[in-house]
Amino acid sequence: MGKWLARLIEPKNGIPKERQRFDNKGLMALAVPIILEQFLALLVGLIDTMMISYAGEAAVSGVSLVNQLNNVFIMVFTALAAGGAVVASQYVGRGDKEKGDLSAGQLVMLATVISLAMTSLVLVFGRPLLRLLFGKAEETVLEAGLIYLRISAYSFPFLAIYNGCSALFRSMGDTRTILRVSLVMNAINVVGNAIGVFWLHAGVAGVAYPTLLARAFAAVAMYLYSRREKNIICLRPRAIFAFRREMVGRIFRIAIPNSVENGLFQLSKLVLSAIVALFGTAQIAANGVAQSFWSMDAMFVIAMGPAFITVVGQYMGAGDVEGADYYMRKLLRLTYVGSAVWDFFFLLSTPLILSMYSMSEEIVRLVWQAVLVHNLFNALINPVAGAFGNGLRAAGDVNFTMFASIFATVVCRVSLAFLFCLGFHMGLMGITWAMVIDWAIKASLVIWRYRSGRWKQFKVI
Repeated sequence: MGKWLARLIEPKNGIPKERQRFDNKGLMALAVPIILEQFLALLVGLIDTMMISYAGEAAVSGVSLVNQLNNVFIMVFTALAAGGAVVASQYVGRGDKEKGDLSAGQLVMLATVISLAMTSLVLVFGRPLLRLLFGKAEETVLEAGLIYLRISAYSFPFLAIYNGCSALFRSMGDTRTILRVSLVMNAINVVGNAIGVFWLHAGVAGVAYPTLLARAFAAVAMYLYSRREKNIICLRPRAIFAFRREMVGRIFRIAIPNSVENGLFQLSKLVLSAIVALFGTAQIAANGVAQSFWSMDAMFVIAMGPAFITVVGQYMGAGDVEGADYYMRKLLRLTYVGSAVWDFFFLLSTPLILSMYSMSEEIVRLVWQAVLVHNLFNALINPVAGAFGNGLRAAGDVNFTMFASIFATVVCRVSLAFLFCLGFHMGLMGITWAMVIDWAIKASLVIWRYRSGRWKQFKVI
């Protein structure tokens, strides 16, 4: 790490070197693969949207609406994986391999059971669910969305297992293995999309089936890697097929508030997409493309979240609260620096990326305006509202982060979106400004909680 960067991210009050589990080099070795993995995943999302744009606005709109619904289910898997990662990372910090192995097996068991239930739910109720949420959308949009929804539902168990195993590797500090698997997974996805859309002319199915295949590969690969005996935490079949109420309870104590928080967040986005659907196909398509750009814009902040969980979780598991506090501040500084640099370069590249889409000038204009606002406030506010809150979660302070998120997102963002969109007829820009205000409220609450010191008093294991 450059000396200037090291000085920039170093907090004023440090800890002795012998208690630093992650020196600057180790911190970058942990964070960089996570950032690259996140970049690849979001880049593929952009490419998906770009390719499907050549199948027409109805296809883009259908996929964008379904992605908002899919994200509700996916966030449940992500929250469950995060809960398992917090528990596992604290066992790593304590040096308890037996309990760490047990937590790994229970996490994979829970991920499999819950994802199978979600898949069944979508396959049975997919059509009425789309009609309930997006009944005002055009029929061609709904039919395209239904095809994409049903195919993507089959990938839920694979995605849940992949997320769970990846979370275990992050808790051990091994992020390179996840990156290697992610490279192959995303390559399968992109090549498959190109074949499906441009060669087979399969429309939305042409991007859905490659996603299913890529996630299946990733789940099998990460499962096999997790079985290696040399791992700090080893995934053992007997731990998967067992049921240990105490360990499940520990995972759920973190995962359930996190699931509620993330699930309500995605439901809120789903409601906002339903509002945008009232403004016509162009606004729906612009919202779908803007969501991909927003995710890519927030890439650095999103990627640093797991780093907070790994580092803070290990320190809290070892009982070193002062060390956890030190790395909370250090990681926040790193998040601000990295986010500012990334936001600047991504904003410069946005016009070029937009030129590769097959979209009308109206949609391009709407997306550019939304990205511009998002980019500015993502650099100023989102490092605290997003990544920093994961430090509180890693310490076990999940109920506060849940209620703060519910208040900021479900109450404030949704209410303001209704006001801006339906009252002032702002469309996509109304959604954008409501999101920015949500960040500001959440960041204020997180900073207040951190300064109170209450997060230091929680026990996870």
